Amino acid sequence: MSRQAPNTSARDAIAARRSRSKVTDDAPTHEQVLGLVAAAARVADHSSLRPWRLIELRGDARVRLGEAIAEAEGKAEPSTKPLRAPLLIAIVASRRKSEKVPAWEQDAVASGVAHMLSLLLDEAGWGVMWRTGHYTRSDPVARTHGLEENERLLGWLYVGGKPPRAEGKGDGAPKLIDAEKVVSVLE
Repeated sequence: MSRQAPNTSARDAIAARRSRSKVTDDAPTHEQVLGLVAAAARVADHSSLRPWRLIELRGDARVRLGEAIAEAEGKAEPSTKPLRAPLLIAIVASRRKSEKVPAWEQDAVASGVAHMLSLLLDEAGWGVMWRTGHYTRSDPVARTHGLEENERLLGWLYVGGKPPRAEGKGDGAPKLIDAEKVVSVLE
């Protein structure tokens, strides 16, 4: 299914974003993902290190991830969690050696790319939810993703089609915050 992003401002797109815990079996193509990743990569990146990479998981790759999660949790049956969406995009912090950019800042860049990508996917009409779990740091899950020693898995974007809204249900929008409570002025 082809989707086009509406002509909205960044603020409108951000305000409209919702995490979608349930999605349909429709998913963006690899080519569509590449276009959105190219835009998401514009996140602030000190020294342009690009300390991140993304891994698409579709089809049987999600089953293998379920097996790795089960191994990490000491369970016999594969986890069905990765089957909740037709596309998972693993977010990998790929730390680079740098005298100027500490590891935490590099992880922040990877997180920024993931968040930008989730906004772009949402704006393009896809349902998205960023999921993590204690097993993201496990050896079986790291092996399944082919992580190098300098890499850490930050979680996955679960991506699929947006299901129709159920009758009588709200839009799932989180309550707006009172910005006065979290913003102060240094004098």
